[in-house]
Amino acid sequence: MKCMIVSDIHGSFSDLKRIIDIYEEEKMDKLILLGDLLYHGPRNPLPEGYNPKEVARLLNQYKDKIIAVRGNCDAEVDQMVLEFPMRSDYLELYLDGHRFFITHGHLYNEDQLPLLKSGDIFMHGHFHKPIAKQKDGIVIFNPSSISLPKEGEKSFGVYENHELKVLSLEKKLIKKINF
Repeated sequence: MKCMIVSDIHGSFSDLKRIIDIYEEEKMDKLILLGDLLYHGPRNPLPEGYNPKEVARLLNQYKDKIIAVRGNCDAEVDQMVLEFPMRSDYLELYLDGHRFFITHGHLYNEDQLPLLKSGDIFMHGHFHKPIAKQKDGIVIFNPSSISLPKEGEKSFGVYENHELKVLSLEKKLIKKINF
């Protein structure tokens, strides 16, 4: 199973289009969305290529491949235009013998972890900074943002064969962790 992990699109159609091109080119199986899909929120500038309507249209084409959680900039009204569920604050995914706790990061984050055990993978977005590390036996992973990174380049994540990587939109390795 090869999964692409994307967070904090914030309505940027141009950046999402680049991500979808990589998704297709790399023959990914699933697209995990960590929230903040359509809107930029009051604290963020408008991202390049801002077009929430087209973001929704493009994501809906992959509705059978998407696993998504709600971000702090996502609203109930967004669910009306999205054809896949995205209103949960967190999801648990079991893959390759690992438990993945998937959330946006505004409720649960590295400083306020949910109940996890050694060997679990905690995956979140929200902070727009890439993270791939282990803390007390728990893997902590954040792919940063494809539209508004606060540190470094626009980036996304990939999970495959017990490895998580943060890659730039040019597919340059930023961080990785094996478990």
